[in-house]
Amino acid sequence: MAITIDACAAQHQGDRKEQQDRVAILPHARRKGVALAVVADGMGGHTGGALAAEQVVHTAKNNLDHFAPAEESPHCMLENSMREAHTMIKASRFMNEKDPHSTAVMLLLQPGRITWAHCGDSRLYHFRGKQLLARTVDHSYVEHLVSIGKITAEQALTHPNRNVLLTSLGGQEEPKFDFSDTADLQAGDAFVLCSDGLWAYFDDGEMATLVADNSARNACEILIDTARKRAAGEGDNLSLAIIKLVEAVSSKPTPPAGFVPRAKS
Repeated sequence: MAITIDACAAQHQGDRKEQQDRVAILPHARRKGVALAVVADGMGGHTGGALAAEQVVHTAKNNLDHFAPAEESPHCMLENSMREAHTMIKASRFMNEKDPHSTAVMLLLQPGRITWAHCGDSRLYHFRGKQLLARTVDHSYVEHLVSIGKITAEQALTHPNRNVLLTSLGGQEEPKFDFSDTADLQAGDAFVLCSDGLWAYFDDGEMATLVADNSARNACEILIDTARKRAAGEGDNLSLAIIKLVEAVSSKPTPPAGFVPRAKS
């Protein structure tokens, strides 16, 4: 039995002059059932942010192509992708005299297991039907204020410093990464990776319902259209990738290999 997924990646430039986000869903070059989803939100002025985000996707793809599950853990693969992207982005500032940075969120799909990592405020949501099971915690100033009880989650959405990050790829300091994974997978599970240009316009429940009630492709279209309307002409770049498990196997002694993507964009 194959793992069947319904997947889609999409983005919109928003009301910015340039698209500095990058998003991709990448199958492993040789191993069936292994794929990587990536969202990167670049920063750093004209072209600088785009180059940084592009470097994140390029590095992740290269690491995925060389990923051998029997020899390297998913955690190590994702961490190496982040660290190498950070090093390459830092090096690029000396070549192009820009100040590039990028956030990143990555999800590695293997039969019976999903592992993810993030740096910055691009997010991953794990839904089961219309229930939120997990969400990454932003590496941002306002998320820190929420965690220590200074402000509420609702106040964070309109806080004047909501765009201040505590870490990113390409900065002077070593970046901070957080990791998580799950082997408890069921048909109906959905994973959403997105930049802040999208998640800022939705609460968890609304996003869960839209994803559960629609195909991955239709959910991407609805989420983008709704975010654009709510931005009222002042929207950021927005990018997202949705992976819905149509059939799933939790971690068993001999999980089946291979997945059949239903849709990609």
